[in-house]
Amino acid sequence: MDINWLGHSCFRIKGKEATIITDPFNPSIGYSLKKASGDIVTISHFHPGHSDIDSVEGEFKVIRSPGEYEQKGVYITGLASFHDTSDGSERGKNTVYIIEIDGVTLCHLGDIGHVPSSHMEEEIGEVGILFIPVGGFSTIDSSLATNIVRNLSPKVIIPMHYKIPKLTRELESVDNFLLKLGVKDVISQPRLTINRSTLPVSTQVVVLETL
Repeated sequence: MDINWLGHSCFRIKGKEATIITDPFNPSIGYSLKKASGDIVTISHFHPGHSDIDSVEGEFKVIRSPGEYEQKGVYITGLASFHDTSDGSERGKNTVYIIEIDGVTLCHLGDIGHVPSSHMEEEIGEVGILFIPVGGFSTIDSSLATNIVRNLSPKVIIPMHYKIPKLTRELESVDNFLLKLGVKDVISQPRLTINRSTLPVSTQVVVLETL
C-alpha cells in the first residue's frame, strides 16, 4: 500500500482494492486539502480540521462513529474514546479507527486526548502502523504520545497533527516527540510504500512530507 500525508490528521491510504481518506480538513486551518479522493472516508470527530467531507472528491462511504464496517475488502473498527482527559466534558468524543487493509493493521487515533485504557489497548490489539497526534494543545502532547507508543508497540509510527509552517493553529513541532522517543536524524519522505512482508522487525518512525 501507499500512504501519503495530506496534512494535519489526513492521510491517503491506497491499498490494492480501496483507497481511504482519514480526517479531511477545512481550509480554515491554513491550507487546502489536495489530491483527496477515495472509496472510504473516516471521521474521528466533528471539528472543521477533521470532518470536511466537502474537500474530498468523488463518491465514497463515510464512516463517522464507533462500530464495525466492511467496504471493498477493508475492515474497519471504530472505538469510542475522548478528546480530553475528562471523559469528553471539555472537548467531546473521538473515534479511534482500526483499519485492516492488505493484511496490515493500521490504527488512526484521531484527536485522542488521553492514554487508552488497558481494555482499549486489548481492543486495538497488535498494530502494524500507528497514526498518532503529537502536537498537544487540543489533543495529546509529545509526552502522552510517547507513552501510548510504548504501550502499543507498533511496527511503524507516523506522527501527525503537529505544527507545520502553513498551519494557523498553535501546536508543538514534531521534534519534541522525536526527542522524547530518542530518535535522531529522521529524514522526511514523500510517501510510505509498505506491505505485510516489509513491516520492520523493530519499531520505526516515519515522518512524511505533505503533498
